[in-house]
Amino acid sequence: MGQTTTGQSEFEFLAHELPRPGQLEMIRDCVASLRKNGNHLAAAPTGIGKTAAALAAALEVALTPGEEKTVFFLTSRQTQHRIVVDTVRKINSRRGHQSNISLIDMIGQSGMCVQDFAKESPFVFSLMCSQARKSRTCKPWMTRAEGLREQFLSYPLHVDELVEKVVQHTENGRSAVTCPWKIARESVAFANVFVGDYNHLFDDGVRENSLKAMGIGLENVIIIVDEAHNLPDRIRMTMERKLTPTMVKNVYTELEEYEETYRNIVIQTGGDLYQTQYEHIAWVKSVFESARRIFSDYFSSLNKQLKGDDDEIEVKVEDIFDLLHKACDVAEGRDSQKNLLDDKEFQIQPVNRIRILRDVLANVDVDVEVGDGEDPMEPDAIRFSELLRTLDRFQNTNSVALIFDGKGKDGRITSHLLDPGMVAAPVFEEAAGSVLMSGTLYPPSMYADILGFTHSTTHAHYTSPFAAKRRPVLIAKDVTTKYSERSQENSFLIQQHIQTFIDATPGNIAVFAPSYAMLDQLVGSGRFSGARLMMENRDWTKKDLDGVVETLLYEKQNNRKILLGGVFGARLSEGIDYNNGALDAVICIGIPNSPPSLLSKALTKFAEERFGKNLAWKYTISQPAINSILQAMGRPIRSVADRAMVLLLDKRNDDRTYTSCYPPDLQMIPCHGSEQIRQYAERFFRTVHREEDE
Repeated sequence: MGQTTTGQSEFEFLAHELPRPGQLEMIRDCVASLRKNGNHLAAAPTGIGKTAAALAAALEVALTPGEEKTVFFLTSRQTQHRIVVDTVRKINSRRGHQSNISLIDMIGQSGMCVQDFAKESPFVFSLMCSQARKSRTCKPWMTRAEGLREQFLSYPLHVDELVEKVVQHTENGRSAVTCPWKIARESVAFANVFVGDYNHLFDDGVRENSLKAMGIGLENVIIIVDEAHNLPDRIRMTMERKLTPTMVKNVYTELEEYEETYRNIVIQTGGDLYQTQYEHIAWVKSVFESARRIFSDYFSSLNKQLKGDDDEIEVKVEDIFDLLHKACDVAEGRDSQKNLLDDKEFQIQPVNRIRILRDVLANVDVDVEVGDGEDPMEPDAIRFSELLRTLDRFQNTNSVALIFDGKGKDGRITSHLLDPGMVAAPVFEEAAGSVLMSGTLYPPSMYADILGFTHSTTHAHYTSPFAAKRRPVLIAKDVTTKYSERSQENSFLIQQHIQTFIDATPGNIAVFAPSYAMLDQLVGSGRFSGARLMMENRDWTKKDLDGVVETLLYEKQNNRKILLGGVFGARLSEGIDYNNGALDAVICIGIPNSPPSLLSKALTKFAEERFGKNLAWKYTISQPAINSILQAMGRPIRSVADRAMVLLLDKRNDDRTYTSCYPPDLQMIPCHGSEQIRQYAERFFRTVHREEDE
């Protein structure tokens, strides 16, 4: 039923001539949901073609005559951008002489910049770009290149190709280089598909600026979120704010400069137009003159309460507001705190204090000077304003936690958003519909809860048509990393199983552990033969990561093996596409439960209040740990041609607490000792090959 009588797919915008198993089911589910402006969450394994399925469904609805919408394909990985572009090219190729699907692909501003300072660090680039635009000295920003938009829309371009077209563009025989980022953003309103990062919609400030510049209303956007299991943590990270005593002191210094600038404006204009704003600036400056001492004393008291280097203290949101109100009271009680223009008493009502502090600080515009070897940053006044905006937004909820630790010169307070649904839900409610998908969006109902979906929501788990045969999972029943059962003998058995797996596997193996310390203890210190050890560390650069797959493929082509060591949730286990059979097997050591902390306790408490005690443990502890393992397990399987074996080195994977967190179609083969592991592995690699090799 998935094809018409001509053998063509029933869906006009499907990139594949012959649909894959499970693909049509996903498309139909997505279309049914999107037709109702709903949200569909899809746990879709690699191999069913989820990118093509999501695009086919979204375009089917977005291009409905008279109801046209723009498809926003959002992903956290730049490697996925090229896959989306190639998929749309295939759609256009299949449609023949019909009008092309147009697409605009964008990455960060520095990644698309044609100026020399694009190579600087993010903070330096942001500062230099802003200054160049303000002073109108950025020639590409000022140049309007006619005709480029039509070129972008006539054929889907990967962002690198788009930038290259801009660099080569000429008008009347002369070079006419414009800003690729600017013209791409302005072209989105005329495209069918936009490819970009999560922050275009899930960072409040970026969303407001992006949609305004694009000329698109959120109600006219169909959202596709790729690797959607990352979205909750990405939102939490985006909303994270920090506060230190040094930051408060810097705010006062910046306000001194800002007040002087405004005083000159008042004098030049006669004072009437800017009088109220100047009075507010003067008042905020006097507040922070007091706040320097008040916050310094507060941080000193917090430091005295710490019991050790790793100790933390939970801080109440109202404590921060109380400190600011105290600073306001001190400032307004001074004889010198009078209106500096007309000598009348000037005070702010308590109900308006935080709002005025926030708004004044948000507009502070000063040059930030730093010492040697440091990066310029945005003014601390703006950062403080963002903290106030966050705390003010969530102060009457249980959705934010403030945690103090002793790191840095005087310690720091970090704000953590516990409920990503506070940010995500309004976006999905206003949008024209959405598809969230990932191989580890499991269970999808959990992510619907966490992201706050309350209307027109459907979800499904699509089974892999080949996983059982082409990705068997072995579980060693004689080892664990549970703290109470760790021993020298247990570590020896883990290393013995790793060696056995190396011996039985024809190619490269990735091994992942819960932490760098455990990776070093069990893998780094092991004396393994038959494979060269290659271990990730925190100091690896993007260049190091970019060369991993190439190195794996080179060694495999020369009949050599690599044992690639990484950590669950880090870059090797999630951020790299191991294509062309770069990996033959994966070993997962232990279960990566997050270590106890005030943040984990706050998350669990919040989840208990929202979802109940039983689901709270699953949503905050066990399921995220198993999803990290599932993500690592999926590294070798990047297409239907791939095959790999997985070895789980922790017997707890077979406990009821964790088996309920695995997809029901995933079956584990228990092994009691290295000999059984060897037998299963040798039999699998002898009988199952990558399809190109058959």
